[in-house]
Amino acid sequence: MSRRPRGATAALWGLGVLTAGVAAVAAGGFGFRGGGPGPGPAARPPATAEVTRQTMLDTDEQSGELGYGARTTLAGRIDGIVTKVPLAGDVVTRGQAVYRVDDTPVVLLYGDITAYRTLAPGVTGPDVRQLEENLTALGYAGFTVDTTYSASTATAVRRWQHDLGLPPTGAVELGRVLFAPGEIRIDAVTMGVNRTTGGGDEILQYTGTGRRVTVLLDVSDQRLARTGVAVGVRLPDGRSVPGRVERVSTVVEQPPGAAAAPRTRIEALVALADPAAANGIDAAVVTVVFTADRRENVLTVPVAALLALAEGGYGIEVVDGAGTHYVRVQTGLFAGGRVEISGDGVREGLTVGMPA
Repeated sequence: MSRRPRGATAALWGLGVLTAGVAAVAAGGFGFRGGGPGPGPAARPPATAEVTRQTMLDTDEQSGELGYGARTTLAGRIDGIVTKVPLAGDVVTRGQAVYRVDDTPVVLLYGDITAYRTLAPGVTGPDVRQLEENLTALGYAGFTVDTTYSASTATAVRRWQHDLGLPPTGAVELGRVLFAPGEIRIDAVTMGVNRTTGGGDEILQYTGTGRRVTVLLDVSDQRLARTGVAVGVRLPDGRSVPGRVERVSTVVEQPPGAAAAPRTRIEALVALADPAAANGIDAAVVTVVFTADRRENVLTVPVAALLALAEGGYGIEVVDGAGTHYVRVQTGLFAGGRVEISGDGVREGLTVGMPA
């Protein structure tokens, strides 16, 4: 499967597959007289094909990397000595410690808003609601889930801190929690125990736990990757599983060498419809099949059946009984060696001439 050109460019490409003999005749031009078909040739064409009705797909295959998606760095904001770190591959869920400083936990909570300030009574904002939603999910109550850090919120936070072995201050200091969209998988640990932290040094890198395929496309191929579109993913063992483009973004690559110019690429993140299909595959190169265009229930002929017309445009040679005549057609999508056509008198089942 491969990407095919469209429109005038596609038509010129289609002519490139004509044999030398047919191309020579086409150069002389098949003309129409008085707006209608001209007389057909004396002999039947050496080969024929049928006009068929089908769904056409413009597809393209790209290599992708199956893994756990983008890596995120966790910086240490709590002053102290690192006393415990996880192992690469560990999975951390809501309420669990990601790592420990001075034997106190830095805790994972769920949310899309990153922790960027201390949360204490009087503070308002969507990050307050995010914290309160997590406290509720962990079984703490007695407050209203809203955007205001109230005295009742502080009371619930003290109970939570007590259960974690933290000083019950009623305020959540910056760096005490990591907000992530869901459970995380530790990808790499970059700071070991007995190291001093607190100045924003990197502690570890983490990812989500869902399998993702990352595809890097040239900018000219960005039409292939649109958020929400369905794709096919071919795994190393030959199985094909459905997927969907989850996110599309622009990235800049710096090739090796100081003199090399940066290169802009399109990064598509693909989620598998059935994540279990990738069980047992830690990381691998896979093939992603993108469908850039789809034409439902259209008439098609082999690309080689197209003929150039002297007055411009394209036609087909229709075989009718013992003779033939030419019919002007409009071209649409080119894919899989066939071309979408339409025009007066063009119908399913017509027999058309093919070059030798």
